[in-house]
Amino acid sequence: MNKIWLKSYPQGMPGEIDADQFKSIPDLLDELFSKFADKPAFHNLGRTISYAELEELSRAFAAYLQGLPGMARGERVAVMSPNLLQYPVVLFGILRAGMVVVNVNPLYTPRELEHQLQDSGARAIVIVENFASTLQQVLGKTPVKNVITTQVGDLLPIPKRWLVNFVIKHVKKMVPAWQIDGATALDAALERGRSAPFNPVDIHAEDLAFLQYTGGTTGVAKGAMLTHRNILANLEQTGIWISVSFKEGAEIVIAPLPMYHIFCLTSTLSFMKWGSLSVLITNPRDLPALVKEMGNWKFTTMTGVNTLFNGLLNTPGFAQLDFSTLKVVVGGGAAVQKPVAERWQQVTGHCLTEAYGLTETSPGVCCVPLGAAWDGTIGLPVPSTEVSIRDDDFNELPVWTGAGDIEKHTGEICVRGPQVMKGYWNNPAETANVLHDGWLKTGDVGHLDDLGRITITDRKKDMILVSGFNVYPNEIESVVAAHPGVLECAAVAVPDEKTGEAVKVVIVRKDPNLTKESVIKHCRTSLTSYKVPRHVEFRDALPKTPIGKILRRELR
Repeated sequence: MNKIWLKSYPQGMPGEIDADQFKSIPDLLDELFSKFADKPAFHNLGRTISYAELEELSRAFAAYLQGLPGMARGERVAVMSPNLLQYPVVLFGILRAGMVVVNVNPLYTPRELEHQLQDSGARAIVIVENFASTLQQVLGKTPVKNVITTQVGDLLPIPKRWLVNFVIKHVKKMVPAWQIDGATALDAALERGRSAPFNPVDIHAEDLAFLQYTGGTTGVAKGAMLTHRNILANLEQTGIWISVSFKEGAEIVIAPLPMYHIFCLTSTLSFMKWGSLSVLITNPRDLPALVKEMGNWKFTTMTGVNTLFNGLLNTPGFAQLDFSTLKVVVGGGAAVQKPVAERWQQVTGHCLTEAYGLTETSPGVCCVPLGAAWDGTIGLPVPSTEVSIRDDDFNELPVWTGAGDIEKHTGEICVRGPQVMKGYWNNPAETANVLHDGWLKTGDVGHLDDLGRITITDRKKDMILVSGFNVYPNEIESVVAAHPGVLECAAVAVPDEKTGEAVKVVIVRKDPNLTKESVIKHCRTSLTSYKVPRHVEFRDALPKTPIGKILRRELR
């Protein structure tokens, strides 16, 4: 196809990348561990580990996994943790063992966790003790046979480890009581792995690396099958775009987004190719603490979402930070709003670089050129990526030149490239819905202009985007409809200053005494906090099509 965006590429930016430099992610890791052995790799809660230490720890965990009964190559291992040093250790250990990572949001309710463990067929899970009580409630209904637990401070030096774990458990009381027979502490697993043989696995480019879960039109989370080649390609595609001024072993990354989210996961790996140090932020919601941590570093790059940037701009002390070493700040997960982008540039002296992607594309698809001010677009397709605007019959629509009826140029944004997923795990029907002749139908609606820039104008799907996290109306509606006082309901997105969008449910009552508080309390038992409706409206009837389908668009 005619890649008209190449003419707008920054000088020196290649149109294509080599997606096959490495056979697998462990092949890349082996090179990084050797090349940057003495360089710091990750920092969290006061401790820094080097690339050499990360190699040793992840090797020990890989050896431990390989020694477990029934844990062969290709088995799925879930990880349920916030950003801690344990995360990269177990993440890379799973991959080096030839197994598949299943990232799990630690805020999941028992219902959500049960579905993901059942669907993925995970045989093992690594979980922070703070969330073990959730696992305990559903463990018997899942295929999980091996539970590895860790406390927040377990990789910190003694006596800080003891102090942190004591405060979290007994002072802050952040660890609900739990009991899982046969669970193994991560410390013990690593110790066992150190004395066990590690057998490097011959991993192929098309082997699965991640089952990265995302919602769907059915309201049931689906596992996007991301191969080693998918991830490696996107590391190169996005890395080459943002690393123009990077120096090996010199970059310091502030990483407040959770590693279980595809945006942070891939960007962290991309920065590692430069031997960077990533400062993992365990609780980014504590903005004063985040600002304090940022003040400890001459950081050069950062990733985030619009809500985080907006929150930082309104946190005392942020404007006084030293931004003199800052090179790149990438915003993804949700649209960066113009007022936030403009204020960020005023305060820090640097542009926010907006990127666009999806879980299904590992995730990067488009990015605004570095140093470009906010213009309302999502930028240009990254190298080795094709983007096409298609109508409902999958016909390609013409480029928008600024003249005529823009609606004739507006359609579904479709993507093709080496970063596009293999499909949805055990879900050929949903796979067929979104993949067509190698093209991924994103569900986002927009147009392509004659400079190669893409603008999103609408969402074909009814997805709600809360602080960069996908929320699907059908899931919300199925939970709300289970309330005995609800006759029927619909969930839609409404604008929100803090989170970009928030969930609103419109309800027709069966019980005339049903209250907003009752609905929200009911939802909290089955939905992660960001999915819980912020707004509840009661009506006598919902707008519907002649065949009875609820018209969410009218409600919006």
